[in-house]
Amino acid sequence: MTSAVTTEHGDVTPLPRPSARTNLRLLRRLLRDPRPALDELTATVGPVAGLGLGPMRLAVVGDPVALGELFSTPTESFRWGHRFNTLGFVVGDESMIVSDGPDHRRRRASVQAAFGRRRLDGWIPIVVEEADRTVDELTARPDPTTATPVDLAPVVRTAVLRIAIRAFFGDRLVDRADELGDRFQRAQDYLESPALRQLPHRLPGTSRARVRDDRRALDAIIDTEVAACRRSPSGDPLDVLESLVVDGTLTDDEIRDQVVTLIGAGYDTTAASLAWALWCTTTTDGLWGRLRQEADEVLGPPGSPVPPDHDVLTRLELTDRTVREVLRLHPAGSFAPREAVVDVEIGGHRIRRGTLVLWSPYLAGRDPRTWPDPLRFDPDRFVDLTDEQRARAEAAWVPFGRGPRRCIGFALAQMELVLLLARLAQRLDLIPTSASVPPAIGMVVNRPLGGVPMGVTAR
Repeated sequence: MTSAVTTEHGDVTPLPRPSARTNLRLLRRLLRDPRPALDELTATVGPVAGLGLGPMRLAVVGDPVALGELFSTPTESFRWGHRFNTLGFVVGDESMIVSDGPDHRRRRASVQAAFGRRRLDGWIPIVVEEADRTVDELTARPDPTTATPVDLAPVVRTAVLRIAIRAFFGDRLVDRADELGDRFQRAQDYLESPALRQLPHRLPGTSRARVRDDRRALDAIIDTEVAACRRSPSGDPLDVLESLVVDGTLTDDEIRDQVVTLIGAGYDTTAASLAWALWCTTTTDGLWGRLRQEADEVLGPPGSPVPPDHDVLTRLELTDRTVREVLRLHPAGSFAPREAVVDVEIGGHRIRRGTLVLWSPYLAGRDPRTWPDPLRFDPDRFVDLTDEQRARAEAAWVPFGRGPRRCIGFALAQMELVLLLARLAQRLDLIPTSASVPPAIGMVVNRPLGGVPMGVTAR
């Protein structure tokens, strides 16, 4: 038990911690395989707990009520460009996700303007087109009726990447999707590697050196496109890069870092979530058929145009609930860090300045006080909620975060997941290779172990 201490905030307690031996074991596991470590920490200590060794102090926050307090705490109380944030090497030091204060607000505001509702709705036909392209390529195999399973993880990853490229560059770079995907993949693999391999160095021939080379190549591609936008703007209302150039708020270096951030962070996480969605929906009795029926009613027959109208999304009610349930159980990130720059009080506990706060959508999405039978996949749990139940569910459903640091691409990600899942259900028969959903892997992005091997045939 911890004893109460008095601060200017009143009576609060220090963070509860596991025993020294358990602390060291969980800390090591958290940095390799975070989800079991988070589960054990919550079971033995609670949903708000401390970990750490020497100068590294961690506070894990997974309680939904405490998360509400965290998200309502002024952003000035935290820092995102902290010494433990290795993302800056990949996305750039001027990326908004490693920025703080006025720089973050200016960079985010410029990018936020590029994600308006009109542009999002305009991307609806693009998403459906890429879903159809994916289905056509799958069913054009030499023997599409073969029982040999196809790993759908890289397939849907390519589809999501193509959507991102078309959204950010128009159709100018869509033929280079494979090249861009390879360069982003090496960066993702690097971020998933052990921390010791990510120590800064200038040695050639290493994974860090290859990521550095990839980033230079991406910068050159983006610089060429920026110059083209200035020299001969297309006037395409859906082109994000052109909107950033025309806006004129950001420097070219800042534009470069935001584009790399938005594509790199956005498509990888969305593709992983779609992989989970395919497992969850095909292993839940009758759900794939229900999704197909809804898609038939809303999207019309394949080949018919899908209008850039938000009403399309609002009518895919079951698919939207399904995506919400997938993201509840399998959020793209198990935790996200921010460093406290002042002492803060969260969940009745004092978190000292300099502590790295790991807030966890994974724990909040499995909180048994909020979600009855939390490990059961059930899209209909969002139906007919009382006002109190709806408020509790809303507080605990945080796969994209909350407040001014919420994932800026959350609306695009949800739209992609809903439309892609609906179209795939409408056009494909999928037979999972296992009756159960696989375990998760991934330190940065939560992915299903072994991919998504399934028998695939045209409807």
